[in-house]
Amino acid sequence: MRRAILTFITALNVFAAVTLADEGMWPLDSLDKLPWKDLRERGLKLSSEEILALKDAVVLLGGGTGSFVSPQGLVITNHHVAYGAIQFQSTARENFIANGFLAKTREEELPAPGYTASVLVDFRDVTREVLAATKPEMSDAERQQAIDRRRNEIAREAEKRAPGLRATVVDMLSGKRYMLYVYQEFKDVRLVYAPPASVGEYGGEIDNWMWPRHTGDFSFMRVYAGPDGNPAPYSKDNVPYRPKRWLKLATKPVREGDFVMVLGYPGTTMRYRSSYSIAFNQNVTYPRQIAFYSDLIRLLEEEGNKDPELRVRFASRLKGLYNSLKYMQGMVEGLKKTRLVAKKQEQERQFQAFLQRRPDLQQRYGDVLPSIEKLYRELSTYEAKQAVLGYFNFSTVFSFARTIWYWADERAKPPEERDPGFNEEELPRVKENFQNAERNLHVPTDKRILALVLRRAAQLPEGQRIQALEPVLGNWKGELLDQRIERFVDSLYAGTKVIDLNERLKMLGMTKAEIEQLGDPLIRFAAELRKESKELEDRYRAFSGAVTRLRGLLIEGFQAWRGGALYPDANRTLRLTYGTVCGYSPRDAVWYKWATTLRGVVEKDTGEDPFDCPEPLKEIAASRDYGRYVHPDLKDVMVNFLADLDITGGNSGSPVLNGKGELVGVAFDGNYEAMTSDFVFDPDLTRAISVNIGYVLFIADRLNKAENVLRELGVR
Repeated sequence: MRRAILTFITALNVFAAVTLADEGMWPLDSLDKLPWKDLRERGLKLSSEEILALKDAVVLLGGGTGSFVSPQGLVITNHHVAYGAIQFQSTARENFIANGFLAKTREEELPAPGYTASVLVDFRDVTREVLAATKPEMSDAERQQAIDRRRNEIAREAEKRAPGLRATVVDMLSGKRYMLYVYQEFKDVRLVYAPPASVGEYGGEIDNWMWPRHTGDFSFMRVYAGPDGNPAPYSKDNVPYRPKRWLKLATKPVREGDFVMVLGYPGTTMRYRSSYSIAFNQNVTYPRQIAFYSDLIRLLEEEGNKDPELRVRFASRLKGLYNSLKYMQGMVEGLKKTRLVAKKQEQERQFQAFLQRRPDLQQRYGDVLPSIEKLYRELSTYEAKQAVLGYFNFSTVFSFARTIWYWADERAKPPEERDPGFNEEELPRVKENFQNAERNLHVPTDKRILALVLRRAAQLPEGQRIQALEPVLGNWKGELLDQRIERFVDSLYAGTKVIDLNERLKMLGMTKAEIEQLGDPLIRFAAELRKESKELEDRYRAFSGAVTRLRGLLIEGFQAWRGGALYPDANRTLRLTYGTVCGYSPRDAVWYKWATTLRGVVEKDTGEDPFDCPEPLKEIAASRDYGRYVHPDLKDVMVNFLADLDITGGNSGSPVLNGKGELVGVAFDGNYEAMTSDFVFDPDLTRAISVNIGYVLFIADRLNKAENVLRELGVR
């Protein structure tokens, strides 16, 4: 793979090789291409082999990242990564969100249903195997379908090597390179210790994505295995997993100017997108999602305010929605402020001018950008309908019906013709999801969510209307429309059996004919919507296949123009990024320091959520009795720190390591001013926010008296 770093710094030098900025999320097979001399001068003490070995200490966990910190499978991650488990085990009476949780013995550790911990065991290039499934005469849709099926086949074959394996084949560079990643997937994960929300969520949504920050965003979980050490479902007979490697906690605190690095599982970046893609996100996709998420949040808040128990049930879902909403709002604001679309357009104009001077390249790359523009124009003719069809899955009960019908429909096909993900080996995971969803299901609220989506469907423009809904929605408006929607939703929920856990589990094993004979109104409704969504999925597959092919050509063309090579976009595979602990200037005449302290926690305190600093913590701050936790430069307890690390969603919970590979912090957020870093890395603005490992120990010791955790960490 071509691995030298590129960056987009100005419209005139978008793909220039980076020499100053620490841009890039580096796959582990690219470590030999890093600027080792420079890194050693900056403080890196490890070899590439030693960094590679650290993969055994880093886990893909609950939508984020975690790292082993003891030989007994203890994992440190973010409070917000473990939040789903904290919420699942909470009730209005025993509220672990508000009060925190500490298991003082192994027996007290709580199951975290739905969480898996995946440890990378193998990875290799499978490009030839994947592309061998394609033929020159295939259309873009046929080619994409062949690639998707071959990727699925390769992954399933890899999983047969041993019990407990989970594999995935990922696109590393717009169809140019495919990699197989194989993981040991542990399904028994338990909650060990989480601080109260007044520490772990301090600042709430007001401070989310913001600096200065004062959040103790950490939690501890434990990975369990069967008695033989292999992955196993939850059982009281399971034992703590013994990882091959775990991280040592740094004995010296991180300081301004220090070299740091992160190993983690970043989710998605879009560094090589055209102006058409960025404009579509800025002007269409994000605004639509902002509007829908805002309505959904208001609905859930209204329901949660009626009952403390519901507030707990909805807490995890709301937290995710809040985070996504602020991300999209910041993205739109940032894209407009930086004029990224205009800069991309200028860069593309210069590229086209370059091609005019090079007839040999014009023939291969000249039609790429016009073809991409045409694809996005076509996408705009059906994307709104596709988005609303996707919104139906926000109704948990509808998603049950949809899943049951999809499985019955796919099961009727020969295995080789099924869509990826519908092999029988996946069924236990689906059943587990059905069971886990029972805990937070509230049917009256779910009905309101389905009605909300139906109102969105009623707003679709002509040409994108959902035909299955026309008898219900028609041209009705206002109160009459609301009444029709309410009656329709009532009839679906009154007649369906998928609300009952045992019934829906039974349905998962039925054939298509058996499901049809049930006459369940909600499943029948899901089947009707499936007909229309399937048509759009086929169109989108053609779009995706074409745009992937063209984006690969565009990248190729830019290399011919500007030279250099590429690192792949983030795609939930293990990556290394490195940088320096430093502050930044968000705007003229303002400089943000590199770290925050306990003094700042107290200064923000209002006594009310989300700035309700615990009284014992305020007493400690008043006494300034910090002992060994005082930072030598700050003369206070350091809470959070900044570094110019290239991270994104999915890196939450990633270990921040010093040059010796010791744990100095846990990454948990980025800064609002650099929200657009998923599209473009700006070395002057892009910062990762991490919680200091010293603050983790300080809270565990002085506030929560987590003696057993501290002993296991080797600091007692």
